[in-house]
Amino acid sequence: MPSAMAAKDLPVSATGTPPGPETGVRLENDIPTSTMSGAERLLSLDTFRGFTMFWIVGGGMLAKEFYTVSHNAVMEPIIRQLTHSPWIGLRFYDCIWPCFMLMVGVSIPLSMAARSRTQTHSQQLWHACRRSVIIFLLGSVRESISLGSPFLVELSSALQPIAITYFVAFLVARRSWRFQATLAGTILAVYACVIAYVPAPGVPAGSYAFNHNLVHSVDIAVLGQHHWDTWPYRDEGWGTVLVVIPSIATTLIGLLVGELLMISRSLKYKAGVIGAMGAGLLILGLAMSPWIPIEMKMWTTSYGLASAGMACLEFLFFLWLVDMIELRKWSIVFVPFGRNAVFIYMLTSLISIKAGTDVFTAPIAAHLGSGSQLFEAAAALAIEWLILFWMMRRRLYVRP
Repeated sequence: MPSAMAAKDLPVSATGTPPGPETGVRLENDIPTSTMSGAERLLSLDTFRGFTMFWIVGGGMLAKEFYTVSHNAVMEPIIRQLTHSPWIGLRFYDCIWPCFMLMVGVSIPLSMAARSRTQTHSQQLWHACRRSVIIFLLGSVRESISLGSPFLVELSSALQPIAITYFVAFLVARRSWRFQATLAGTILAVYACVIAYVPAPGVPAGSYAFNHNLVHSVDIAVLGQHHWDTWPYRDEGWGTVLVVIPSIATTLIGLLVGELLMISRSLKYKAGVIGAMGAGLLILGLAMSPWIPIEMKMWTTSYGLASAGMACLEFLFFLWLVDMIELRKWSIVFVPFGRNAVFIYMLTSLISIKAGTDVFTAPIAAHLGSGSQLFEAAAALAIEWLILFWMMRRRLYVRP
């Protein structure tokens, strides 16, 4: 995926970070885990969020520059995973957005449990509504500045869909897990049927062709031809309006995971259930792929299942490594990115950290030959980490 899209669609850990008592700068870390003492955070969730954000805000560029210098054969398949599939397929980068969707869902029951101590459900509802609006508008600001033109609605970028799916998940968070699971399954099943059986002008039902499918046609009908013609991502086939619907299911799956973490069972049991969920969803998505292609930009049902499965398995890895066997020291590399994910995503979207660091690194880079770009990329990423580490040490958390 071109660098513009790399910044475009993968962020938000905005809502992946559990909300605190008020919008704005937070000075305390108040979200309990269900498996620990209630005063601690689920460190694995912060690490998972930070790991995912790391690749968006500079880790991916660092890896690519390293490959440019080393031409290491081992790095070649890794670099391939750090770009989106051109159309049909599933790569690591294709799962970043679903990972954030999953984390949003996981955080909701943890947050609600903390807030219920001091807030009524009506107050929590108002907070969720306000938060969704702020995140949606942040998406508008980020996209408009990034694209150089006003884009109030840009639903193929992660912030705005996350705002919508977060609010929907909050609305059903107090319903039974059976209701939530049934709703997620129904959304994906209905979406699959709509794509399979509903034609559009000049587009046959069941088309998954690049820029010749129902998702594309609905975008043209709702947003207008002018929007499509001036949209920088039109040549990559990204869907906008319809793709929000199946993405709700991923957040609902995260909601189920978050509720699972709060039950009074062992962490080993919970990890086993999450692993079974992840493997089952991935296998089901892959099994569907001969008939419903795995396609991120249409968010096909097979993609929704497979990517949610991958997200569950990724979270399981961090849960096992950080909270089960308690190998935690290394997590300091990623936790600062996870604790202030929305801040660093917006900062790097609106301001070029690298342009600032290049002023100081360029004289050194001039003597490094082919390694100059790698050095400059590493310096920019290091500055981002230092800013976030400083904020974390002072418990400064900027969240919607």
